Amino acid sequence: MRMLDHGRTLLAVSLALLGGCSGPQLLNALTPDHGYVRTRDIAYSSNGQKLDVYEPVRARAAPVVVFFYGGSWKASSTLPKGDYKFVGQALAAAGFVTVIPDYRVYPAVRFPEFLDDCAAAVVWAHRHAAEYGGDPGKLVLAGHSAGAYNAAMLALDETYLGRAGGDRGWVRGMVGLAGPYDFLPLTDPELQTIFAPAPSPALTQPVTFADGRAPPMLLLAGADDTVVYASNTESLNRQLRDHGVPVREQIFAHMSHIHIIALMGSRVPGHRDFFRIIADFVDRATGRG
Repeated sequence: MRMLDHGRTLLAVSLALLGGCSGPQLLNALTPDHGYVRTRDIAYSSNGQKLDVYEPVRARAAPVVVFFYGGSWKASSTLPKGDYKFVGQALAAAGFVTVIPDYRVYPAVRFPEFLDDCAAAVVWAHRHAAEYGGDPGKLVLAGHSAGAYNAAMLALDETYLGRAGGDRGWVRGMVGLAGPYDFLPLTDPELQTIFAPAPSPALTQPVTFADGRAPPMLLLAGADDTVVYASNTESLNRQLRDHGVPVREQIFAHMSHIHIIALMGSRVPGHRDFFRIIADFVDRATGRG
């Protein structure tokens, strides 16, 4: 991926700040406020969870992207949906009605309750997409880090959308940025606690559920990611390909865990080339391209 030299300083500052609470604030401050309508704090579940919708101006039968943010499923490292305005804007600018939900995390809940929240958000998006110019038949799931895990689990294991009143068959594609898809054994004590309710550790892993009915997937990761190793992406890619699922995998050299989400910001150097990969995938998966 080429990057203009004069933009390296902005990228370096963005990445440094993204590690703390001011990082998304910087990216959001650089995010344009025109070209879309943002509707905030729409309740989507009985437990009080809310979501934001980014509606492109003049959207009509547009693809719908539900984006799940990361944070290791822990309140101590999870930022709220409002801090991902830069993601909503980028997707809306590409013509996609974008839904970004909050969802409960540890210690309020453990596995699989955060997946149930995410499934409820997808069901809401399918039922209400047309009210915001979207086509519920063109639904794509996306996420970063733990959010990519959430998206993958909903796309692969029919349990969660099914018990929320939805259908795995609604999902036309999945975009995963630096997702943990194959991370056993669990060695972190908090993660052991978060996933302890599962009857078997294998049932917490997206790779377990890879089958021939999975939707097309775009799996992106950074070779320099030391938070979620790129081997997760490579493992899921192999499993899906073995089942004949169309997958595009790309491991970017010199890219970290923070770098890959920062590149969703439309004013960050390198965004255009990086984001075109995502937009092209969504267009093809939904039949728009």
